[in-house]
Amino acid sequence: MQNEETSHPGVETQTETLTPAAPVRKRPKPGERRVQILQALAAMLEQPGAERVTTAALAARLDVSEAALYRHFASKAQMFEGLIDFIEQSVFTLVNQILEREGATGAQQAARILTLLVQFAERNPGMTRVMVGDALVFENERLQQRMNQFFDKIEATLRQVLRGAATADGSTTPTVDAQVRAAALTAFVVGQLQRFTRSGFRRAPSEHLEATIALIV
Repeated sequence: MQNEETSHPGVETQTETLTPAAPVRKRPKPGERRVQILQALAAMLEQPGAERVTTAALAARLDVSEAALYRHFASKAQMFEGLIDFIEQSVFTLVNQILEREGATGAQQAARILTLLVQFAERNPGMTRVMVGDALVFENERLQQRMNQFFDKIEATLRQVLRGAATADGSTTPTVDAQVRAAALTAFVVGQLQRFTRSGFRRAPSEHLEATIALIV
């Protein structure tokens, strides 16, 4: 989401007497303002140590009224849901691509999923605060529940690919082995993201990632 860019070019108009008119603000296209609001919210969350984001501060950043925000989102919770939608769509689209790629072992797929999560977080610090719940502490409880479900789905996906890997390795309890490893790997990646936010985004979650994955996957 941080890679999306929007602009607000001024438009010069002229009257019939050729007297220059003052520049006017270009009216956003349908849906464009919603994207701008979500981009601004994500950017505000990227500030290390940022306090709770208020709609007043968000409106001021966009140079609009709070009423203008509510024309596009019924509540601030709905704005956060927009960010969560982006996280889910971005991550699981790429996870599905990993699962569909032929020739990879279950362990390789698990390693790629962990790498994907870490890279996504590193490129989107504001989103990381949403993922680990730091930005949701004072918000609607259902937002945290959605992020819990997100990581439950990640763990279930890891369990699926690791079950096949355990079977291939000759395990007599592949389901149990896969459950244990999937839980440990999910806890690892969540821990990396939490350290990233606690450090004010100074400790990159990808630090020693390849070597760590080689040890635990």
